[in-house]
Amino acid sequence: MINMIMHGCNGRMGQVITEIAAGMDDCRIVAGIDVVDNRENGYPVFQSMDDCDIRADVIIDFSTKSAVDGLLAYAVRTGTPVVVCTTGLSEEQLRAVEEASSRVAVLRSANMSLGINTLLKLLRQAASVLAPAGFDMEIVEKHHNQKIDAPSGTALALADALNDAAGQEYQYAYDRSQRREKRSPKEIGISAVRGGTIVGEHEVIFAGIDEVIELKHTAYSKAIFAKGALEAACFLAGKPAGMYSMSDVIG
Repeated sequence: MINMIMHGCNGRMGQVITEIAAGMDDCRIVAGIDVVDNRENGYPVFQSMDDCDIRADVIIDFSTKSAVDGLLAYAVRTGTPVVVCTTGLSEEQLRAVEEASSRVAVLRSANMSLGINTLLKLLRQAASVLAPAGFDMEIVEKHHNQKIDAPSGTALALADALNDAAGQEYQYAYDRSQRREKRSPKEIGISAVRGGTIVGEHEVIFAGIDEVIELKHTAYSKAIFAKGALEAACFLAGKPAGMYSMSDVIG
């Protein structure tokens, strides 16, 4: 049995993960971390990692960027592997994640779904062919109206996959409203839509001369991310220090 701490347990994803984990036989959540304890989770909830006196085999993080620094410090101090799913991290925080991975096992992913991680592989293959052929690359992402960060971490991961395959020659364009010039051939446009209860939709467009290729992933439920996070946590428990990704989980 793998014991887990749910960091951000009373958020939307924390609650979905809690519900799914309750029906699993090989893992269980033994403690949660959240600034607000207004739910009956079936496990004790602490306001911070420093307050938590329950040890576990792994931590799952779906919180806010302001809570990640304390999380990483705790993980390093206690040697507890951590799955970091919080998006919108600063460059300094991303460096801190990398530094933590030299001391403890860390798995960071902007999106935990199997479909998105398969899409990342497909995009690298497509961009390696289409970018040199002059195709413009654009990303449109859509999420619910409660999402704080934009563009989504997943959209940035998709852009990074395109850019990696194209030799890191591209710049990201988030807003063209103040520009009065043609689109640069060396840019990847990223557009964010926020509305309603959209769980998550990411579309990548390869626009060439007289032809367009579109690759799209749509999430209809947060359960796909919760299941992926739990699979990642089970994979990471007991692993040596290092930086891991969902590609390690799915093989």
